[in-house]
Amino acid sequence: MQSFDVVIIGAGAAGLFCGSVAGQLGLKVLIIDHSEKVAEKIRISGGGRCNFTNRDTSAANFLGNNPNFCRSALARYTPQDFLALLHRHGVAWHEKHKGQLFCDQSAEDIIRLLLAECDAGGVTRWQPCSVQSISFSDASLGRTSSSSYALDTSRGPVQAACLVVACGGLSIPKIGASDLGYRIARQFELPVIAPRPALVPLTFDAAAWAPFAELAGLALPVHIETGGKKDSTSFAEDLLFTHRGLSGPGVLQISSYWAPGTPIRLNLAPLQQLPGWLARAKTASRRLISNELGALVPARLADAWVAQGASLGHDWLRPINEATDKALAALAERLANWALTPTGTEGYRKAEVTAGGVDTRALSGQTMESRQPGLYFIGEVVDVTGWLGGYNFQWAWASGFACAQAMAARLRPTANAA
Repeated sequence: MQSFDVVIIGAGAAGLFCGSVAGQLGLKVLIIDHSEKVAEKIRISGGGRCNFTNRDTSAANFLGNNPNFCRSALARYTPQDFLALLHRHGVAWHEKHKGQLFCDQSAEDIIRLLLAECDAGGVTRWQPCSVQSISFSDASLGRTSSSSYALDTSRGPVQAACLVVACGGLSIPKIGASDLGYRIARQFELPVIAPRPALVPLTFDAAAWAPFAELAGLALPVHIETGGKKDSTSFAEDLLFTHRGLSGPGVLQISSYWAPGTPIRLNLAPLQQLPGWLARAKTASRRLISNELGALVPARLADAWVAQGASLGHDWLRPINEATDKALAALAERLANWALTPTGTEGYRKAEVTAGGVDTRALSGQTMESRQPGLYFIGEVVDVTGWLGGYNFQWAWASGFACAQAMAARLRPTANAA
């Protein structure tokens, strides 16, 4: 049986980064992943350019049963720390908007960086390699390196003082997502918050959506909101119509907060005070209402919107100067406060991340160690979910760094202090 200080399950962002830091701190590290390709989720992220962090990251950009859990790790490894690492490797990057940072060239730059860092730490990687069983031996009451984990793998048995679970969530099964991390947590009697798709497009009843299905591909900036008066969440982002519902950054953001059976509310012209704008247009124009709306929203949406008027008891197909004040007031209200209830989401196949996961009440926010001695959870498998825009990658770096530091302090306290 081969022996290591640390075995990490999962060769994604969190696992590779944690392994590289731990290795460079003097630990003997093995990373295992069942996939042939390394870090496939990094490779496809950000349209192939990897939105690797957000300059303005804070705990306010995350959700979970205890959203403050991430504070300690985020404070100890910041976006500026990761940018310094990119600089050392000569990786060029740029900022798009709202602090979102992307590679100039390709997400492959991030993968090459992580693999180079692992090589610098002497990290061993086994891919593809599946984990068939895990057992724990505690010969010393649980808090020294005498405790160990034994893993049966498709490449043979291994043992280690520390086991790190970094195998992500259920999103994008076609690239190998699985529930292994949750199964490991349950094996050691750690609670798991029910996983669900997050940062995911929303879908609607086919018949109800029929008037808007032909708008597929149309995008516009909106204000989107869900929740009640006391607990509402809102974003100002772009929206994208699809054949089955709504997508785009605004919808992906709100999906993490949306609860089944509850409505979302959209302002389709958030930069205008619509009642006053329509009133002024009525006195100054004889054009059709749809033509006037075309100055505020895409023409295709304006046409589809006024066509709904008859079913709502209003005639919006006439020239704006002939419209009643009541009809224009109703139009303004519906444009500014379109309430509609999704029937569901596109599920894990389209979800960028998985919300829920290993309950943070069973983990240390300083070390990522669980109440099971020597067992750590990092990255997406934990009940910490970031907004769209690089935050989930920053959580991967920060949680992996905190975990590696903690394991080095535990197993190599003298070397780590030096």
